[in-house]
Amino acid sequence: MTLVKTQHPFAKSFDGLMNEIFNELPTSFGKAIREDVLHFPPVNIVEKTNSYHIQLNAPGFDKADFSVKLDANILTISGDKKEEVKDETAKSIRKEFTLKTFKRSFTVDEKIDSTNISAKYENGILTVELPKKEEAKVAAKEIAIQ
Repeated sequence: MTLVKTQHPFAKSFDGLMNEIFNELPTSFGKAIREDVLHFPPVNIVEKTNSYHIQLNAPGFDKADFSVKLDANILTISGDKKEEVKDETAKSIRKEFTLKTFKRSFTVDEKIDSTNISAKYENGILTVELPKKEEAKVAAKEIAIQ
């Protein structure tokens, strides 16, 4: 008698399902908590040759709703948007519009030129540019061999 191995058609799907649950759940769960419960907007940090760019996704805000501050070596980006619509002719049955507020902080190291930090809000994305300092260039030196 010869033993023939067969794979059940659902075995691969079950393994894939289990891998998805245990490998992807912490990432998606963390994202849901960060965005839905804590109201932290997602951030991309990009390094370019002369600067770093922090891109914060905050649609629905206005430029005046943001505050960008640098205190010592901590860069803090915060947003505060109140959604109040007053209509004296209408009675609210249900009101779910609330205050949208967030605060994100980043540590800035000595490579950043803190005097030239700039910010721009466009199409729902706040971009903070952190220019790098010019590094002191050391001239080549010939070393004599004894």
